[in-house]
Amino acid sequence: MNADDATERRRQLHNNLPYMGLAVSLIATLVLGAHTAAALALACGLSLAAALWLRLMGVTFPVPAGRERRAVVFVAGILVLIGALVALNPLYGFFGFTGYLQVALLPRALWLPAVAVNSALMATTQVGGVGNLHGGVVTVYAGLVLINMLVAGVITFQSIEEDLRSRQRARNIEELAQANRRLRETMEENAGLHAQLVVQAREAGVLDERQRMAGEIHDTIAQGLTGIVTQLEAAERFDADPGRRARHRDLAARLARESLTEARRSVQALRPGPLAEAHLPEAIGDLADRWSQTSGVRVRVEVTGTPVPLPPALEVVLFRTAQEGLANIAKHAAASRAGLTLSYTHEVVVLDVLDDGSGFDPRRAGAAPDPAGDTAVGGSAGEGNGYGLTAMRQRLRQVGGALEIESGPGDGTAISASVPAVRCAPEPVAGPAGVENAV
Repeated sequence: MNADDATERRRQLHNNLPYMGLAVSLIATLVLGAHTAAALALACGLSLAAALWLRLMGVTFPVPAGRERRAVVFVAGILVLIGALVALNPLYGFFGFTGYLQVALLPRALWLPAVAVNSALMATTQVGGVGNLHGGVVTVYAGLVLINMLVAGVITFQSIEEDLRSRQRARNIEELAQANRRLRETMEENAGLHAQLVVQAREAGVLDERQRMAGEIHDTIAQGLTGIVTQLEAAERFDADPGRRARHRDLAARLARESLTEARRSVQALRPGPLAEAHLPEAIGDLADRWSQTSGVRVRVEVTGTPVPLPPALEVVLFRTAQEGLANIAKHAAASRAGLTLSYTHEVVVLDVLDDGSGFDPRRAGAAPDPAGDTAVGGSAGEGNGYGLTAMRQRLRQVGGALEIESGPGDGTAISASVPAVRCAPEPVAGPAGVENAV
């Protein structure tokens, strides 16, 4: 039997016990009491009145809100009817005892007075009725009243308190069960949301990987092909000079091999080839050296501060920025000189790419260019299909970096890429505080 079944059985017993006591008292009165017609009629009439009062005026426990006054009237009516029936015949004590069950319906302040009244009525039945209350019986009666109050009062109060605690425990259990149900529902909902987030994260990862691959292809295959085309076009212009023609063709072949190697590394998600063999300053120096040979533009490389090893992701971003900046200078700037400055500080590492070319208006390029129509750094607004600037910004944003551009028509261009100076090893990389390479 569970707690709910036990509570329901107690409730039914509490509701039915007064009727059972009333029936026993009436039967005992009819069998053992006075047999005058008037006494029998009065006993039946008062018993019927008590039954109707219980039925029509009864209030459930605990008392519903707004029915407190009715509960007080109901208990008062029960006590009056018990008094009338006990005065008629002391055998109605079987019904009078059930009056203690109704005390719980009253406010706590009325518990003791109600128990006292019911104890006095029960003591009346115990001395044989109202007719025996004279002489020395009165003293016995007073003692019985006190005993009834003590015994019945303690039992009544303990029963009420225990019932209240039991109901409170039942409410707590029900609230806990509801909380558990809500928790299960929330967990199921969270599981669904988690599944959605996993799907969205997977889709975002796929998109990021597509963007990464697009950037890698742009920085390797596209730039390599551009260089190859440039060298082959230059070779065609020197048909009368076999030496220079061969030199341009050799450069084109070397660019083709390097582009193929870079494409393979990109597909395998490896670092750029130069970074796999040297640290960032040396890799940028080698990049500038090769670029100057293919573009014919003098480039100056300078490293300031103490070089420190950076996480691969940061070095790749700075290297790609240098690569893209030089490629755009060659394609759009018409510059005679260029410069790369790599600056190490405690907070950030900054790469500056400068040229003295034609420049452009950064406001026309836009603060957040669209990937489909970006403006190439080093050229005029609207030149080229312009994936480079977007790729730079995206890469730098992904690693917590930033990109700034200064340029003007005829004033050249300066771009500045900065990333957090996060060390990947406690010891700094040995190297000169300033390195210059003038070609």
